[in-house]
Amino acid sequence: MPATPLVCVVDSYGLSKTLVDEFVKRGATVLRVQSTLEVPAVYRGPFDLSDYVDNIVHQGNLAATASAVAAHRPVAVVPGGEIGVELADALSESLGLPTNGTALSAARRDKYVMIETVRRAGVAAARQTLVTDEEEALAWHRLMGGRVVVKPLRSAAGNGVHFCDTPEESAAAVSAIIGSENVFCDRNTAAVAQQYLRGTEYMVNTVSRDGVHRVCEIWRTTRITANGVADLSDTVYLMPRRGEVQDRLTTYADEVLDALGIRHGPAHVEIKITDSGPVLVEAGARIGGANLPHYAQLAHGASQLDWTVDAYLDPDRFLARHKDDDPGALHCAFVGLVSPFSGTLRGYPHLERLRELESFHETRVAVAPGQRIRRTVDDLSYPGFVILLHESEETVLRDANTIRYLDGPSFYNMAVLDPQ
Repeated sequence: MPATPLVCVVDSYGLSKTLVDEFVKRGATVLRVQSTLEVPAVYRGPFDLSDYVDNIVHQGNLAATASAVAAHRPVAVVPGGEIGVELADALSESLGLPTNGTALSAARRDKYVMIETVRRAGVAAARQTLVTDEEEALAWHRLMGGRVVVKPLRSAAGNGVHFCDTPEESAAAVSAIIGSENVFCDRNTAAVAQQYLRGTEYMVNTVSRDGVHRVCEIWRTTRITANGVADLSDTVYLMPRRGEVQDRLTTYADEVLDALGIRHGPAHVEIKITDSGPVLVEAGARIGGANLPHYAQLAHGASQLDWTVDAYLDPDRFLARHKDDDPGALHCAFVGLVSPFSGTLRGYPHLERLRELESFHETRVAVAPGQRIRRTVDDLSYPGFVILLHESEETVLRDANTIRYLDGPSFYNMAVLDPQ
């Protein structure tokens, strides 16, 4: 390992910058690669390139991009986010660096191929079908019965996800998805219809090195029905590392990682524990989103951020410690504000009351007074978040419930409402 190792990060945008910062803190320099000519709309806005030794924009020619990256002599290529996964696989394989390879790259991005790959490996998976028109959706939902989830193949952040209780709703969802652009500005040419899984959903953030997996943190989600969404995530709670549920999730997550060929680097695995056991919702071969690893680091003293850096810069340390407990044990909740309105926001009359909560740590406001606010229907439309940290789990749970009590129509002072 060079005295000053260089790490290549593919598609570092927004909050994935925390991973870049972690590499820099550990003495590395960072090269940025952008996998698309145009910045996807969800990431547009100013971002600082001063922490990178160079910024290479991929023009579609893998050999040319690999040559440009190789000139910097990187020790690792890491995806900074979901859209960077496949190019990171291709670059790391081409340069002979620790890699998940390209053979299963599609299974790590395409949600239909992902579930079929997991099923073929003998791992429990949801029933599903690939649909390209409304009639296929109608027929499959009639066969399945009950609630069905319809979603794009390659989107993220809950974008385009529909919970459908009738065949007609599934057909309408497919009609809305196909032909539209996903969150990364790619055109949706098909959708996947899946069995709705009943059970508590968990987010399991992991890091791997040479096929050895470390579960870094597990977040339990809670759900509400709001704004026409039957299953809207409203809060996630950081769980203690050890426990019966955690053990079941760890065992299942390891099986999913092996099935998807994730041998190196971070992954984000969403799992529901159903009556028949853990079942995969979806997975990503990249760092967890919403800056959750940062808050896990504050609460537990270490997180997916630290473990990713170890996996690439100090693999011996990673392998020697991958079963160790974390040094800290604070409880943490990440509470989303759920807007019932679309229009122009005048202000948040009760925002100061959130700061009075005993476990209050931080608010992250995405929509400021004077800006346009949207009804919250997915991960991209929360107007803000409240982060709670405390040594008492009961205090965190109480304060999270208090936020949900306060966060109603009176929480939002609207200047202009959009017509419904």
